[in-house]
Amino acid sequence: MITFNEAYQKVLDHPLNLGAETVPLINSLNRILAEDIFADRDFPPFDRATKDGIAIQFSDLVNGGHSFKIEGVAAAGSVQKVLSDNHNCIEVMTGAVVPENCDTVVMYEHITIKNGMVVITEKVNKGQNIHYQGSDEKAGALLLSKGKKISPAEIGVMATVGKATVMVKGNPKVCTIATGNELVEVNKIPEPHQIRKSNMLTIESALLNSKIEASSLHLVDDKTMIKNKLEKALIENDVLLLSGGVSKGKFDFIPEVMESLGVEKVFHKVLQRPGKPFWFGVHPKLKTVIFSFPGNPVSTFANYHLYFLPWLHTSWGISIDKSYIKLSTRITVSQPLTRFIQVNAEERDGEFWATPVVENGSGDLTSLAKADGFICLELRNKEYEVGEVVPFVKTR
Repeated sequence: MITFNEAYQKVLDHPLNLGAETVPLINSLNRILAEDIFADRDFPPFDRATKDGIAIQFSDLVNGGHSFKIEGVAAAGSVQKVLSDNHNCIEVMTGAVVPENCDTVVMYEHITIKNGMVVITEKVNKGQNIHYQGSDEKAGALLLSKGKKISPAEIGVMATVGKATVMVKGNPKVCTIATGNELVEVNKIPEPHQIRKSNMLTIESALLNSKIEASSLHLVDDKTMIKNKLEKALIENDVLLLSGGVSKGKFDFIPEVMESLGVEKVFHKVLQRPGKPFWFGVHPKLKTVIFSFPGNPVSTFANYHLYFLPWLHTSWGISIDKSYIKLSTRITVSQPLTRFIQVNAEERDGEFWATPVVENGSGDLTSLAKADGFICLELRNKEYEVGEVVPFVKTR
């Protein structure tokens, strides 16, 4: 049996080259950028009015001009207007190009208009209320770097530079696999000895956060059927995510069947709780990677976040997020195991504090809805104290 740190590194040592693909911009949300994005022109591309009001030549105001005749109106989206007489002004709308020969914008709230003449009623600073061309970014500037997760903000940036399509990191083809005769469909009423399929639906929905749409498979406790279905799944997918069938029960056939199908076991069983029976392997010819998690809901959920997501980031060639949190209570780890403890995360004065969730073991599915993530604690000869900073894996 190996330690958590050893298992974690062995998982990261088996990434896949997932390549890249080009997708429509709107479909890139939550994908990982696989190209650098540059400004195709200055931002903003012109001197832009930031207030509704009038555009003037500031020198005329300094030289004693107190009222201005309105020459016209500059609307957003119209070509640049030209102020023909510096003693005059042009009404200008937010977003419009500042008229030629104008260098200052005065908002309507600071002027009065009567009979086509404008009187300024407040102090004016030269250049006010103008968003100058290129003041955000110059043409050719790097705006977004490859490896960045695409949020609505990044989509807005890419739309601004005309990226109708974008190159993103490729996603693995994933099959989620539930094992056991006790499982029935979500829309069925289970018998007293049955439960609904919840584990892999939880994982499938978690995969959607990375824009990975997984296929699914249910394996009943029949060795021949398991072998036939797994053989097909290994051929058709890059990754298999299994729940159950890896402990010491008489019907836990997964390790034996994997070996018969030519899958190389990297490790089986880890000094951790929950998830001690975790099995991990790789098919050397097909290159399929197999994560076989224990069947208890909390075990499956914890190991997905602690192992699969870091593996996915490594396969994408991006950094693995590291988070930490302060303990709000003292905790003792008394067994030689790495403990993954469900916690609530509460912000206090700009710092996040972890409070353990009251739960009933790794089979307590409802506890997952109460937690914000897991803290990871190693065995040591003294308690973890209040205020101590510990590793935190977010699940929300």
